[in-house]
Amino acid sequence: MTTADPDTPPPAHGLFSPKGELVASIVAGVLLLAGFVVAQSLGRETTLGLIGTGAVWASLGIGMIFGVKAAWEALRDLSIDIDVLMVVGAALSAVIGHPAEGALLMFLFTLSGALEELAMMRTQREIESLHKMMPTEALVKRGDAIEPIDPTLLQTGDVIRIRPGDLVAADARITLGRSAVDQSTLTGESLPREVGEGDEIFAGTVNLGDALEAQVIRPAAESGLQKILKLVTEAREQREPAQRMIDRLSGPYAKAVMSLAAIVMLVWWLVFGEPFASAALTAITFLVVLSPCALIIATPTCTLSTIGRGARAGVLFKGGQAVERLSRAGALCLDKTGTLTMGKPAVVAIESVGWSDADELLAVAAALEEDSTHPLARAIIDEAMRRGLSEPSVSDVRHEAGRGISGRWNDDTVRLGMFSYAQDAVPVCLRARVREIMDAAQERGQIGVVVARGGTESGEAAVVIISDPPRFGARALAPALARLGISPVRMLTGDSEKAAARVASELAIPEWHAELLPEQKVEHVRALKDRAHKESIGGVAFIGDGVNDAAALAAADVSIAMGTIGSDAALESADIVLLGEDLAAVPWAIRLARRSRAILRFNLALALAVIAGMGIWVLIGSRIKMDVPLWVGVIAHEGGTLFVVANSLRLLAARGFAPSTDRSASGEASAEPSELLTAPQPV
Repeated sequence: MTTADPDTPPPAHGLFSPKGELVASIVAGVLLLAGFVVAQSLGRETTLGLIGTGAVWASLGIGMIFGVKAAWEALRDLSIDIDVLMVVGAALSAVIGHPAEGALLMFLFTLSGALEELAMMRTQREIESLHKMMPTEALVKRGDAIEPIDPTLLQTGDVIRIRPGDLVAADARITLGRSAVDQSTLTGESLPREVGEGDEIFAGTVNLGDALEAQVIRPAAESGLQKILKLVTEAREQREPAQRMIDRLSGPYAKAVMSLAAIVMLVWWLVFGEPFASAALTAITFLVVLSPCALIIATPTCTLSTIGRGARAGVLFKGGQAVERLSRAGALCLDKTGTLTMGKPAVVAIESVGWSDADELLAVAAALEEDSTHPLARAIIDEAMRRGLSEPSVSDVRHEAGRGISGRWNDDTVRLGMFSYAQDAVPVCLRARVREIMDAAQERGQIGVVVARGGTESGEAAVVIISDPPRFGARALAPALARLGISPVRMLTGDSEKAAARVASELAIPEWHAELLPEQKVEHVRALKDRAHKESIGGVAFIGDGVNDAAALAAADVSIAMGTIGSDAALESADIVLLGEDLAAVPWAIRLARRSRAILRFNLALALAVIAGMGIWVLIGSRIKMDVPLWVGVIAHEGGTLFVVANSLRLLAARGFAPSTDRSASGEASAEPSELLTAPQPV
């Protein structure tokens, strides 16, 4: 019925399922229409007229089956709700000689109830479709054999094989192979993610390329997907303040409406001297139009539609309050490392200084770094793997902690590391240029690694520029937020002034503060909140990586975490979690939240207007000979309810965000000069 609880799913099959109720309401509607037409056209006293009247009563009876069931459930709990009001109204109309109006009331009430439950099921399906992403089989290695098992039996440390087209059975780290993984169902990103040895893959994603072997890092029950399911389920069960107030007042309101309807009937009959049937009909119409069906259903349908649409795009709202707070955000602070940037070093350019083949240079550098665990070494190795380069044979490799690595390649000495360490292998004529590139990179907050072969008289040299690259969509974020009226947008980072200035300049971030401790970030957020509240520009949002920004996330009016699918900290610390790597999701989420709140406000205003307007019209109209027919009141009441539901469901069809076309976040290195020396200096 119209008061369906979104937390208690209706039965999937049978007479009292949404589909069963829908079919029954359609049958009741057909009987009502046919019976009414026949009875009116042929007369109630004729044989066919009596059959028509019987069809009307049959329609009323079908509606009563569902109405009485819902009303009995309420009365059994010693409460009076809308179901009770509707059944009382329909029964009284039949008693006073208006069975057609009572049948119409129960037909529309049953129809709207079925449609509302189907709508609620649709929003739940949008959310719970994550369940269907879980694989039903895992291929686990037992020695040299491959054994299919239930994914729930996987334990940390098990090695699984993932064939092309397979769903990943559990969160795991790749131990063998390279492939592309489709994780769009979790993150909303349309582009596959390239993965190789050492990369994490997550339960429910799809292997699009070659076969992989991976070691389980979390049991299936603790996978990122299961955490997301738990998070979304909890969000769905939360009640917003408006909804909690409506839930709390619905019982007393229903009793008040019944009492008022009884008073209206007595006053109209005993004081105004109207016939009892007329007074009762006015009271019944008054009771129907004052029933708050649309008001009660407005908030849950709107909120669940928003949560469902967001989850499908990789934006997890932790309930309606998160949606409300985000919609009111007028200023925004954000972290740099791990938020605006990827949070790990990557090769962004290769500056050749006498070394003609950039791929050869990168392959040699990767061969030297093969056994190193340093993050910069990992960046060089990853870039070589991304380009599909095979490592050349390098011998006599020696590490000097804090300085660099040397080795022998093609009978030449090769050095990689700081300029002071590598300069003996750099030809004298190239040293000034190498030094110039290194200094320019340092000025921009980047890291330069020298690779050289040969010696002082002849040889080759180059500089590998390593930086923390921006995320997808980072360059478009500030302009997009400005178009939404979000101002100021402020970057707060613990990184150096030079690194912060470079990123702020590159990404057009208008305000930034560097070298901040966590408590200083909190101070900035609180100061901006005070300013925002004084100037009435809305709340303050904070975007962080969910780990080292926990205090700032907690201090903001609404917190957004750039999480990964397996990030416990991100899933637990923020109001909203972005599972993807694309920052285009941030302005999209703000627009969705604002649209959701606009629809909710409109729905509530419409519901209140229908209740108040129709209630006043019923009372005044009955005194000035402009009576509101019961069928008009029924259509206004149920029509408003159906409109509210349909209006909320529009959120499920909201267009998703377009993936960012800026590919710089991939850390792709350029073999051409990066123009470090000619680029404008940051402010």
